[in-house]
Formats: sequence, C-alpha cells, structure tokens
Amino acid sequence: MVRRSQILGCGSYLPERVITNDEMAELVDTSDEWITARTGIKKRHIAADGEKTSDLALHAATAALSAAGVSVDDLDMIVLATATPDETFPATATVVQAELGMTRGFAFDVQAVCSGFVYGMAVADNFLKVGQADTALVIGAETFSRILDWSDRGTCVLFGDGAGAVVLKSENGDGGPEDRGILATRLHADGRKHDMLYVDGGPSSTQSTGHLRMLGKEVFRHAVTNLSSVVLETLDEVGLASSDIDWLVPHQANKRILDSTAKKLKLSPERVIVTVQDHANTSAASVPLALDQATTDGRIKQGDLVLMEAMGGGFTWGACLARW
Repeated sequence: MVRRSQILGCGSYLPERVITNDEMAELVDTSDEWITARTGIKKRHIAADGEKTSDLALHAATAALSAAGVSVDDLDMIVLATATPDETFPATATVVQAELGMTRGFAFDVQAVCSGFVYGMAVADNFLKVGQADTALVIGAETFSRILDWSDRGTCVLFGDGAGAVVLKSENGDGGPEDRGILATRLHADGRKHDMLYVDGGPSSTQSTGHLRMLGKEVFRHAVTNLSSVVLETLDEVGLASSDIDWLVPHQANKRILDSTAKKLKLSPERVIVTVQDHANTSAASVPLALDQATTDGRIKQGDLVLMEAMGGGFTWGACLARW
C-alpha cells in the first residue's frame, strides 16, 4: 500500500472591489481592447483598504474546510503560499492558524511567487506521504495590488488579488495511476533569470516593499517552454501521456500563454480551466481559485485526472498531477 494525499475539498475568496479594463484606462494609458487582445483579462479584484493577505486566506481556508467536511481540530499543518505576506515575519500562515482557532500542529509560508501553490502542494504531499502529518491545508493567497507600480501600464493591468485553498488527507492506495490523490509533483527553479521578473525592494536591500518589474516578452517565452516541459516530465513519472489529462489547471497569467502551452501539449482548449478573464494574474492564488471554480461548477469530477502547473519569478516552475 502507498500513502496518497487525497484532495477532499476546495475553497476560494475574491475581494469585493472589481476594477474593469475601462476603469484601468482611466488610470494609465491603455484600453480594454489592448488589454484583452494581449492578455485575455477583462477585470480584476482588488483588496479593500485594510484587507490583508491573511484575511483573504482565512476566507478561502474556511470555505475549503467546509467543503471537505474537515474540522480545524483535525488539521496537522498549514502551508500558505504567498509573495505578499502581512508582515516580514511572522509567517502569514501562523496568523491564519490563530484565526482558525487551530492550536495544534504547525504552520509556515512558502515563497515561490506564482508557482507558490504548486510548491505548497508538493511540500504538503511529502509531509503526508512520510507520515509526519495526516491532514493538511494548502492555501495560495495574494494582495499583489500592494506591490504594483500603478503608473506602469505594462504590469499594473495584469494582476489582481484573491485566495484559494485545498484540504489534503492521507489515504492508502495501491500505488498506481488510478489511485485517487496526488500522483506526482515536479519542481524547478533557475535563479539566473531573476531580472526578468522581480520586485525592486526588500527588508535586507532597500528596507522598503518595492514594486513589481517584468520583462514580459522574455517571461512569455520561458513560460511556454518550461510549463510544457514540466507537465510532460510529471506525466512521464507515472507512465501517462498528455492525452490522459482530463483537465489542465494552469497558472492564470496570460491567455496567450495558456493557449500556447495547451497547443504544445496537444490539448484541446475545452480541457483547459481558464479564469484569467475574471481574476487576472493572482500569483499563488490563481491555481486554487481556478480549481475551486471548476469543482463548484461540476466540470472536475471524481476520478478525473487533473494537472496543475505554474511558473513564477525566480524563475520557479512546477506541476502537480492528481486523480480527483
């Protein structure tokens, strides 16, 4: 028998405030036509004044626990993926832990930017597989609006705020690709690509938060290559092919990246979960937000093979393959 991390439930949260492309055009020199044609984005949610990453994460976590039918008392660990923590320290995960009323186990943050949720799933899965925990809450939550340069039309139109979460529970399986749960994860990083996507601030360098900076064309080129490669690598580990995938749940960065990656994998657009038009790029929150939408509307069903993938600043990238 093999220990598998089964996904018991998903949850998500989006701030109430919505900014459309037309409203963005009032802030910077852009237009709905320009943003839509290049990114597929139509609107984004923005956290309210005083609304922190932990607030978004708490809402998503509560929804996921409810969907999973799991009590806070059953949780052994929380992994929170974010590049926009409430504070330099402590970990935002511990804030959520306290707000949930969780008084046992452990909680920590993972920072891999847009790949953060996939990294978090891999980390939690490994804890569950070796028996150091039985039940885990994995959250991706971001308030990227706080690190945007709102005068930079090349970046400020791309991002939004939000949070998503899943509950994992260790169960025994046969060890084959038909098992329910996480079948394989693969993670990568290449720090040489730092200057293509980063924030120009930090406590040990400038003692300020800084703003997001990006070389969009370079990020696009690397994203399509890296994402398609890690998807095939993850599938190959369990002897499956891209044709076996029921649903691809990609990081929602740009519609053109989603389309190009799907084309390279020879996947029809109908098998790709796309939410970028409604959420924009929510970094570590984008994959769990898309997961929750696709499970809530009934597209993802028990037994489906679901492939999650993402790439973010660093560069970091990875994939997580699960049988629902």
